[in-house]
Amino acid sequence: MTNPAVRELLERSNRLGADPRNTNYAGGNTSAKGSETDPVTGEPTELVWVKGSGGDLGTLTEKGLAVLRLDRLRALTRTYPGVEREDEMVAAFDYCLHGRGGAAPSIDTAMHGLVEAPHVDHLHPDSGIAIATAADGPALTKEIFGDRVLWVPWRRPGFQLGLDIAAVQRANPQAIGVILGGHGITAWGATSAECEANSLEIIKTAERYLAEHGRPDPFGARKVTSLPDEARHRRAAEIFPYLRGLASTDRPQVGHYTDSDVVLDFVNSERLEELGAKGTSCPDHFLRTKVKPLILDTAPDAPLEQVIERAKELHAAYREDYQAYYDRHATAESPAIRGADPAIVLVPGVGMFSFGANKQTARVAGEFYVNAINVMRGAESVSAYAPIDESEKFRIEYWALEEAKLQRMPKPKPLATRIAYVTGGGSGIGRAIALRLAAEGAVVVVADRDFEAAKNVAAEIGGTDAAIAVAADVTSADAIAASLRDSVLAFGGVDLVVNNAGLSISKPLLETTEADWDLQHDVMAKGSFLVSREAARILIAQGMGGDIVYISSKNSLFAGPNNVAYGATKADQAHQVRLLAAELGAYGVRVNGINPDGVVRGSGIFAGGWGAQRAAVYGVPEEKLGEYYAQRTLLKREVLPEHVANAVFVLTGGDLTHTTGLHIPVDAGVAAAFLR
Repeated sequence: MTNPAVRELLERSNRLGADPRNTNYAGGNTSAKGSETDPVTGEPTELVWVKGSGGDLGTLTEKGLAVLRLDRLRALTRTYPGVEREDEMVAAFDYCLHGRGGAAPSIDTAMHGLVEAPHVDHLHPDSGIAIATAADGPALTKEIFGDRVLWVPWRRPGFQLGLDIAAVQRANPQAIGVILGGHGITAWGATSAECEANSLEIIKTAERYLAEHGRPDPFGARKVTSLPDEARHRRAAEIFPYLRGLASTDRPQVGHYTDSDVVLDFVNSERLEELGAKGTSCPDHFLRTKVKPLILDTAPDAPLEQVIERAKELHAAYREDYQAYYDRHATAESPAIRGADPAIVLVPGVGMFSFGANKQTARVAGEFYVNAINVMRGAESVSAYAPIDESEKFRIEYWALEEAKLQRMPKPKPLATRIAYVTGGGSGIGRAIALRLAAEGAVVVVADRDFEAAKNVAAEIGGTDAAIAVAADVTSADAIAASLRDSVLAFGGVDLVVNNAGLSISKPLLETTEADWDLQHDVMAKGSFLVSREAARILIAQGMGGDIVYISSKNSLFAGPNNVAYGATKADQAHQVRLLAAELGAYGVRVNGINPDGVVRGSGIFAGGWGAQRAAVYGVPEEKLGEYYAQRTLLKREVLPEHVANAVFVLTGGDLTHTTGLHIPVDAGVAAAFLR
């Protein structure tokens, strides 16, 4: 049975974490103290439950809590070696744990254990950080809160900060919490409800003060006017692949685009350069956004070539500046530089582009920079924004404890950071391919003429951090361009394109109409060409290489009866593979094909009438068609959608890096379709 203190802690944490005004994603931590029976001694033992390293308050569960013996945790004050060696205390927390399991204790564990209150919240609200980063933060804290909330000067999170807060709390029994300079807030209470109320009082009081006393234009006058919505999104889609390629110089990144009013207000302001150069302050912010953004200072409607050239110049300068920042502060003990590319790119009139190792990380980086914008607005409205010193930022960014956290992260999946676009992804082979690529770490754009089917597959994969659906009629160049723009705006570009959309009409030559011929060639031959052409623009712009895979057919080689239109268009697709492999190899783009035999089960083509037509040709019942196909193969096995998906992964999963222009048979062995 869950301890009542734990139940109240989780409920409080979830409520606080659900409101972005209270704390950022994965930011802050909460705790509760209580008693349980020690199974060894049978005696009551005082414990503290505290949100562990990582995790998010809004979704916190009991598994995300670290559980420590309070007596042992507080006994560490007797062996504390001082602030110069305080990192050693994190390892000591392991010797205070109660039982097995639970989350790893975070760096803030000491704060929660040493403060002598049953319940403690440490949060990162924008309003609180605005006061914490104001140049006259101590005076503002006193003016806003009196002696009810005290000021604690900046100190890097750790054991000493816990001692500092505990000392303030002991010396000020009337206080409900503190403002942590450059960082956030901490509040406490005798009950969970009181602690939550105190946290919200600090946050809302700071919000009211900023609203009532703040200047209305802390970012100065508007310097740039945003492009209209449609034009803005087209410009974002044009430049995003180039920006993603630059941001992926050290390692591949996925992107996220934001053009909210908050972002546009900041990037269009006259003080953008000045404030942007100051960077973010709260440790949670700059760990995800880097110390400052890259600002692309071109006019919103400048010629694309001019924008790209300027982006390259600024990116080179950013990398030099970041290397210099690292060199200024690194010591012999510092971890190696983790990459000099920007995580945030701000473009006046267009918006913000954020980057990360996956879509969630990229999105959260953008959300954190929105937090930073709100903090700058608040601080500048009542004072001046004064983030912590650059040297302190470096100490946290390249903290040995942060490096250890990174080293504990699981190994990325083979297709991590790759953006896949699958046509005909709403059913059959396309669905199987989309699911397999997502399972291997790719983010997936499920493209299908049947938008509802595409949405179902995207939902099956997961939320919008994992997959999106786009409507795509592959016979229309405009529809393809629009769907790929949506893909770029969602993830930053495209890396892996699967030409899978198809249909078939089985008729003898004399019964095949011109419309039959045109329809099949429009969907498969022309459709693949249109998709490959539009995708190639993005692949070339990114400069990151990539893959195009054609789902052709053994019919591209095998001449069967009553199949002239389908066989001819599949042969067209097969030769497109060779032609594009020869042309796109110069850009590092590999083009390969897969030749399946008839995939009956789960196939949209067969369900749409092709199965009945082919069964009639071969004189077998339609429900026996799969068995019939299997018996004519060397392996006597039926080909299923997942077998084709397996081949797509083999081609793109990282082992066949030097293979292009290849066709892989997935037909269980049809001798007449052997490549020769």
